[in-house]
Amino acid sequence: MKGGKSKGKADNKLGVKKNAPQTKKEKNAVKDPNKPKRPASAFFVFMEDFRKQYKEKHPGNKSVAAVGKAGGDKWKHLTDAEKAPYIAKAEKRKAEYEKNMDAYNRKQAGEADEEEESDKSKSEVDEDDGSDEEDEDDD
Repeated sequence: MKGGKSKGKADNKLGVKKNAPQTKKEKNAVKDPNKPKRPASAFFVFMEDFRKQYKEKHPGNKSVAAVGKAGGDKWKHLTDAEKAPYIAKAEKRKAEYEKNMDAYNRKQAGEADEEEESDKSKSEVDEDDGSDEEDEDDD
């Protein structure tokens, strides 16, 4: 054989490390479905309206990229006065999001406290249940 290296040594170099740190995906893999979604930026608020208008003018166009490119070009050419209503809507959504996040964070903190208390009460209840069963066996 040419090369002189065995396959076993090559596999060791390519093998996965056992104590490798977790990647971002692995750390953030579990997401809470109750967490509020981030609000759309002013551009995406604009694109909601623009998509409707674009589809009315170009009903045969099926390309998402074409709609996005046309929307981006139009957004660049809008004046600050024309962008103002979209910026205002985005700020309103952001304020609502922040309010919802505060409520969500308070709820999460409350649940964490309840879990600690419930763990203590569960252990006390488990001990009591065990003694009741023993009393029934004695009868």
